[in-house]
Amino acid sequence: MIPLSSAISGGLTWSKISCGRKYELKRSAGVVGTLQRPSFWSAKFIADSEDGHWTFRRGGFLGSGAQIVDTVSQVPIATFKSTWGNGGVLTFTDGQVFQLHCKGWWRPVWTVTAENRQLVARLYVREKTVDLPPASAVPQNRLSLLILFAWYRVLQAEEDAASAAVMVAAS
Repeated sequence: MIPLSSAISGGLTWSKISCGRKYELKRSAGVVGTLQRPSFWSAKFIADSEDGHWTFRRGGFLGSGAQIVDTVSQVPIATFKSTWGNGGVLTFTDGQVFQLHCKGWWRPVWTVTAENRQLVARLYVREKTVDLPPASAVPQNRLSLLILFAWYRVLQAEEDAASAAVMVAAS
């Protein structure tokens, strides 16, 4: 994998590989990170980058929240609490807080902002691209995790919407 710092200027794209359960975050031909669902029935995702290895798993009321666990130590490092509209607040155990927001028709644009409302990342769902501001106060290892987690939330929101549509069609 290549370091995220090589991609700060842009050019980050998502692609689905391996029968739809694995995603790669790329810059040009280099892989910056991966997000993988271990099995069809699993509710967790495994995220990997040069900066770390994490497990994302559902939690909270009706599975609307999530928890980030360091895959190596199995220590929880952050908790996500969902708000109306698939956004929410991600709070790390060190006290750092980030907000996820989704805007637009069918939620095509997700943003990650720091507690001071500084933009950290913007994900364009339809285009499968990620934009990063040129100067970020967020360390690279945290930035990698934030991008991978935001993509996980996008996938979780799409899955929840598909389940809701099936329920409505079946009734």
